Amino acid sequence: MNYIENIYICLTGPILLAFVCLRGSQRRSILFVLGGVTACLLSSYISTFLAAVYGASLFTASLEITPMVEELMKLLPVLFYLLVFEPEKEEIAGGALMVALGFATFENVCYLSANGATRLLHLLIRGFGTGAMHVVCGTIVEIGIVYLWDRFWLRVAGMFGLLSVAITYHGIYNILVSQTDLAALIGYLIPLLTAVLLLIIRRHILRYRVLA
Repeated sequence: MNYIENIYICLTGPILLAFVCLRGSQRRSILFVLGGVTACLLSSYISTFLAAVYGASLFTASLEITPMVEELMKLLPVLFYLLVFEPEKEEIAGGALMVALGFATFENVCYLSANGATRLLHLLIRGFGTGAMHVVCGTIVEIGIVYLWDRFWLRVAGMFGLLSVAITYHGIYNILVSQTDLAALIGYLIPLLTAVLLLIIRRHILRYRVLA
């Protein structure tokens, strides 16, 4: 039996220790990682509960329930920090990515615990694919936070729209990787290619700002 609570305790111990030792922006980053790990644990509980309520199978839940629950839960730590501490936008930049990093790490560790670590090639592809998917979804949400947060109507409409995009992207990923052979491989590769594309776009934006 896979006791994810025990895995959570083992992972959060070093994270909390690092949080105590670090200061400033580094402490904030560690806090976001912890928020991502916690969001993953809670998402597992909520998804399982909703699947039981609606009588959905694990397969159906992974396609219809899990993407919505996970993307909403990943957003909550960032929203909490924004609403409670009211930081500058520059301070929140990267927060959604760190939450996604913590979420993906905990999810991958739970997968290893449940399925073993013997198939190295499969685990490499899945690990990078799942991690990239969460990072891409985190980047989509972060765009809304950084560029749409100043005006209330843009904040509400933009965040709802971008969150919907992240949920749809996540759902498509889950559909593809639940298949076999080529379809699954395509599903794992799409987030990696998307992440590379977003990195290229981000570098061009930063270069344009420097030149401007």
